[in-house]
Amino acid sequence: MEIQKATFGAGCFWGVEENFRKKKGVISTTVGYSGGDFQNPTYKKVCSGKTGHAEVIQIEYDPSIISYEELLDIFWEIHNPTTLNRQGFDIGEQYRSVIFYHNQEQKKIALESKENQEKSRKYKKPIVTAIEPAKEFYEAEEYHQKYIYKQRCSCTRF
Repeated sequence: MEIQKATFGAGCFWGVEENFRKKKGVISTTVGYSGGDFQNPTYKKVCSGKTGHAEVIQIEYDPSIISYEELLDIFWEIHNPTTLNRQGFDIGEQYRSVIFYHNQEQKKIALESKENQEKSRKYKKPIVTAIEPAKEFYEAEEYHQKYIYKQRCSCTRF
C-alpha cells in the first residue's frame, strides 16, 4: 500500500478534519499549521496573525481507494473558496483557503481542479484559493486533534 499526503487549509481545522476523517481511504488526519515562516508555532501565536501560518489538515491516504481528485472535490465542497482570509465568522490569514501540494503531480491536479471550479460558474465571486508547495507542517496541540469527534463522544457518555 502506497500512502500519500495531502494538505489543505479551508478555515478552522476542526470542521475540515471532521469532513475528511471518516472517508474511506483516508488513513489518518492531523490538524496543524503550515505556510508561514515562524518555527514551532502554537495555536495562540497562529491566532495572532503574525506567523503567516494557516490552520491546515494533513491527510495520509491510500490513492488506490481514494484519489487526490476526490480529496479535492471534498475540499471545494466544505468551504467557501471565494473569501479571502475568512471562513464564516473566522477572520484572518490563518483561515485562508489554500492547497499545499507535495509533488508536481498534485500541483497539476490542483491547478486543473481549481480551473474546473472556476469554469463551473458555481461561485459568483472569483476563487481566491492559493496553490503552493508544501512547507513545514507543525502538528497542532493534542486538544485540537479530532476535536469534533472528541466533543461528540464526551457528550454521549451522559
